[in-house]
Amino acid sequence: MKLSELLNAGDGVAIAIIPEEEDDSNSWDVFIINTKDKDLKNVLVTSDGYGEIENQKRKTSTLRWFFEILPTQSYAVVEPILEEVFGLTNEYWVSYYVDDVMYDRKFVFLPESIQQANLVNIPVINKKGILIK
Repeated sequence: MKLSELLNAGDGVAIAIIPEEEDDSNSWDVFIINTKDKDLKNVLVTSDGYGEIENQKRKTSTLRWFFEILPTQSYAVVEPILEEVFGLTNEYWVSYYVDDVMYDRKFVFLPESIQQANLVNIPVINKKGILIK
């Protein structure tokens, strides 16, 4: 594999946080999205929240999610996310294989970035949400 291919290998993988449209519960879900032209295999997503709320240090539990295959041009729900942690830094580490090569990326949602004012159209899912690609 060429160096340029390795440097761009993370392109096409994204994390989105999307509000539920069906109810008024203000619930949001975290999605992993594969817009690559190849399947992602053995996908591991680790989520963490940390920071301060009302001048008190807070940290969420570290959660891990595994997907055997995430086909090309598809997505999967990783986890629900509570509005109570929107004031924290929410970090998602994603590791996956493409063509027997392992890649990993970190996606960071800064405090207060998860809000209605920041919604954009999310590719593949075709809903409005917060996107990091």
